[in-house]
Amino acid sequence: MSKINLDYFEAVIFDMDGVLIDSEPLWKIAMEEVFSELGSKLKKSDFQKTVGLRIDEVIHFWNVTENWGIIDESRVEENIISKMEELIIQNPFPLIGVIETLQFLKKKQIKIGLATSSSKRLIDAVLTSLNIGDYFDFTWSAENESHGKPHPAVYLSVAKALNVNPTKCLVIEDSYNGVIAGLAARMKVVCIPEKTHFPNPKLALADFQYETMEEFLNSIKF
Repeated sequence: MSKINLDYFEAVIFDMDGVLIDSEPLWKIAMEEVFSELGSKLKKSDFQKTVGLRIDEVIHFWNVTENWGIIDESRVEENIISKMEELIIQNPFPLIGVIETLQFLKKKQIKIGLATSSSKRLIDAVLTSLNIGDYFDFTWSAENESHGKPHPAVYLSVAKALNVNPTKCLVIEDSYNGVIAGLAARMKVVCIPEKTHFPNPKLALADFQYETMEEFLNSIKF
């Protein structure tokens, strides 16, 4: 198992979906349900193509690809977000090792950020449901950026808010788009692949890769 010298880093920036909470299956449930109301025949397995993108980008992708002809994509987005809030509140379970990792980083006085493609509404739902909001020094959604992941903007904004040079930031990601975003921001990237996805060999681009957050935690405890 690769060891990480935490002394080199001033901040650890977490992705949210699939990293803090097992929300990827919830996204697939929400999208399948809402899209089916539009007459869509898409299945949960189809949504792997858009993992890591902002939900508005996901909706636009499928609207064009499937020729739905939806004019008001924002209404579809609102329905999916509302469904996700409901599902998160019903399933408030952090992934293994998340709480312990946040506690360890806070004890080490490492700045902790959150950079996600999800909306602020969902950030609030996750942090409140898991009761982990106090661990984060700054949280930010790519909905506030002109481009979502794999563009590095959301990560660069968090580094700036934390007053940390991007090269001194360690990113925790689970998706290919997220890994690319972190690398493009000139940050070191840890990948903990989301388990409901098919294995993606491209994730090897990450600087470090672990099976679980618990394994990552063990790698920085030395």
